[in-house]
Amino acid sequence: MNPTPAPSMRGRAAISRTRLAERLAPLAAGPSRRFVALAGPPGAGKSTLAEALLADLSRTHPGRVAILPMDGFHYDDLWLEPQGLRPRKGAPFTFDVRGLAATLARLRADDGPVAVPVFDRAIEIARAGARIIDPAIRLVLVEGNYLILDDPEWHPLAAHFDLTVALDVPLSELERRLLRRWHHLPEAEARQKVDANDLPNARLVVSSSRMADLVVKGED
Repeated sequence: MNPTPAPSMRGRAAISRTRLAERLAPLAAGPSRRFVALAGPPGAGKSTLAEALLADLSRTHPGRVAILPMDGFHYDDLWLEPQGLRPRKGAPFTFDVRGLAATLARLRADDGPVAVPVFDRAIEIARAGARIIDPAIRLVLVEGNYLILDDPEWHPLAAHFDLTVALDVPLSELERRLLRRWHHLPEAEARQKVDANDLPNARLVVSSSRMADLVVKGED
């Protein structure tokens, strides 16, 4: 009897990072502002991929590509703590998804500079207005866990994306990466964070995301 395959992120076609950069180049070169979602579970390498694509595309299309991280829309600990939600920070309900949708709408209006928040992992706080997306930007790489989550609260984001890309990394590799993320904590505390929050969030993304246009495969 064959074992049941592990669930994975789904895309209509698999693509390498190099081919993805080639696919995105015409979007960066075009006259209209376009938006690409880079979605996947925590630890999948979304930020790394976004930065790599930015570097690749900026060599041929300087000043025309920017990154918008979903993590900038974390609710602050000052709000999460009284609600008892601080231990679940990073779950879908700890993000201001409507604020993200409003920011995407402002960017799509393409009528001037837009200040966007960026999450500072060193202090676990989002810094408001930490990045400016200026009028020259033609391609916005939006990266985050829940961008294609099949959930009514997150569905409105879909209208803003011209292309969706899922990062597919085996759960065992995600677990290793997530434990490394908390390496500065005592081992038992790091294990608790991963088991009680990070891995449940990862499983939710993998099991409950809509099919993407493209998928980038990670390694075991």
